[in-house]
Amino acid sequence: METLFSVTVGVLTACSVFLILRGRSFPVVVGITMLSYAVNLFLFSTGRLTIDGAPILGTNTEYADPLPQALVLTAIVIGFAMTAYSVILAVRTRGEIGTDEVNEQDSGESSR
Repeated sequence: METLFSVTVGVLTACSVFLILRGRSFPVVVGITMLSYAVNLFLFSTGRLTIDGAPILGTNTEYADPLPQALVLTAIVIGFAMTAYSVILAVRTRGEIGTDEVNEQDSGESSR
């Protein structure tokens, strides 16, 4: 299970870096969002992956660590706000400049 989890985090990180390096604003926003998902999974894995662990201390001998869960919940809220801000910024930039190219030059030619 840990191997699958590690591979998933690695694939999410690789895909997000690929999208962040694209030349248009929408793939950059999607890449940043995917990177935040990868970080959330990594934070969640720091609490040790347990199956059938009690969420709080009780009669069970194994329990789930609540700190990574709280960190992930906070990161989800911050990530949602960041994504909303990035989308609004990209829409406004497209409206003012007329293109959503990230590396757009002043002469109107693309840097490709």
